[in-house]
Amino acid sequence: MELPERLNAATALVDSHIAAGRAAKAAILCEGRTVTYGELAEGVNRFGNVLKDHDVRLEERVAILLPDTPEWVFAFFGAMKVGAVAIPMNTLLMPHEYEYLLNDSRARVVVVHASLLGHIAPIRGQLRYLEHTFVVGGDAEGLPRLERLLEAASPSLEPADTSKDDAAFWLYSSGTTGFPKGAIHLHHDMLVAADLYAIGVLGLKDSDVCFSVAKLFFAYGLGNGLYFALRAGGTNVLFPGRPVPDAVFQVIDRTQPTVFYSVPTSYAALLHAAEKTGRTSLGRVRMCVSAGEPLPKPIFEKWRDRFGVEILDGIGSTEILHIFISNRPGHAQGGSTGQIVPGYEARIVDEHGHEVPTGHVGDLWIKGDSIALGYWNKHEHTKRTFRGEWIDTHDKFRVDEHGFFWYAGRTDDMMKVSGYAVWPTEIEAILQAHPAVLESGVAAALDDEGLTKPKAFVVLKEGHAPTPELAHELQEFVKKNAAPYKYPRWIEFVESLPKTATGKIQRYKLRQRSATPRPHAPTH
Repeated sequence: MELPERLNAATALVDSHIAAGRAAKAAILCEGRTVTYGELAEGVNRFGNVLKDHDVRLEERVAILLPDTPEWVFAFFGAMKVGAVAIPMNTLLMPHEYEYLLNDSRARVVVVHASLLGHIAPIRGQLRYLEHTFVVGGDAEGLPRLERLLEAASPSLEPADTSKDDAAFWLYSSGTTGFPKGAIHLHHDMLVAADLYAIGVLGLKDSDVCFSVAKLFFAYGLGNGLYFALRAGGTNVLFPGRPVPDAVFQVIDRTQPTVFYSVPTSYAALLHAAEKTGRTSLGRVRMCVSAGEPLPKPIFEKWRDRFGVEILDGIGSTEILHIFISNRPGHAQGGSTGQIVPGYEARIVDEHGHEVPTGHVGDLWIKGDSIALGYWNKHEHTKRTFRGEWIDTHDKFRVDEHGFFWYAGRTDDMMKVSGYAVWPTEIEAILQAHPAVLESGVAAALDDEGLTKPKAFVVLKEGHAPTPELAHELQEFVKKNAAPYKYPRWIEFVESLPKTATGKIQRYKLRQRSATPRPHAPTH
């Protein structure tokens, strides 16, 4: 991609639409509120001027703790436009986690919704660098209301003279293995991801309306719900509420999106809800996209059969910003992660960094221009992941002779059972095909002799009771569809699985729970 040396992402993704004649076109739809491209540009400018009025300077961090609303977008691009660094924060964390994020990032400003202020107030005395707190959506004693600051700020703003390689925003990893790490993304990264994947693979156009179940505060949702449509001149649907199935279907019916993005857990829940109500329509949706965890083949097939729309599964990461391997419209293969997105390169290597033969499982390395600069203040972690032009995804894959990639698990997920390598995702995909199973997570556990065996944590669909008989039935079901040594020796029924905000199963927590196996132990 040819990009100018001097580049500000806010200019490229927001201001450019005014010159293109889209000032009156809807950029954002949010619960009955429409924000045009002209109003978006003005909101971004006003927020940038609020920061300048509070002496926020180049490269200083601005934390965003808001639900998905237009104010989130104003803050994100407004910070970038003045050369500051936007820090989206997960809205589902606890106070001690916000203390870590705000101190680790050294944010001088936090923009927080009134409903989330209770998570910041108890730790205010421990926040060593925070100077300004702007509140959205309600009044708080002693703190300025952002809406009033925006009204008083100038609607005109010249962009900072930033380079395409200046820091624009940081994204903290979703924490599948512990405390998150801040990936430093640059001004050009969003443009690369949008042009290569959203426009190059999905074929996004200015007529598209995009709706993402995944929220803006992490990498997958940020592309889906914001800069993809902005790059194409389309429209985003923002939904600040919890994406439970009924609410998601209501948004689809009300706003009529053409592209729908979600994660496997949500697709399973939506499918289950549709099966109960008899729903068979997604309105104008022409394309569905999935990432976060591998999409089980049964969900792919049931969704296509019910709604007549393919789900294009892919894989992305916080460090690479968005999807770099994806299925293609009209050529999707259920169970496969797809093929490399043009503009990226992939290698599958062994523990010594040597490429493995086609069909063999190895570590996936990726090369591409949307890769982060590194992790903030995490030198050793950066060295283990960022390998020159390449990045070690720490995911296990194999690639077939047609260039389709097949996910095998995270590097630390694999277990050795009876001397054979067993991947949790294979067992989970089989369990997913059983009519009683909503979702499952598999992890290693030790039997009475200290040998490693698979254990399955299973969430059942409504109407199915967690009984020893069903546990035995599920074990036999796996035996019939896989090598005998792969069947789970224990089935534990649970109400939910531990997950990150992106929908990824936190298997390290399952491994911790597996330390003392309880055979066929239904929990209610």
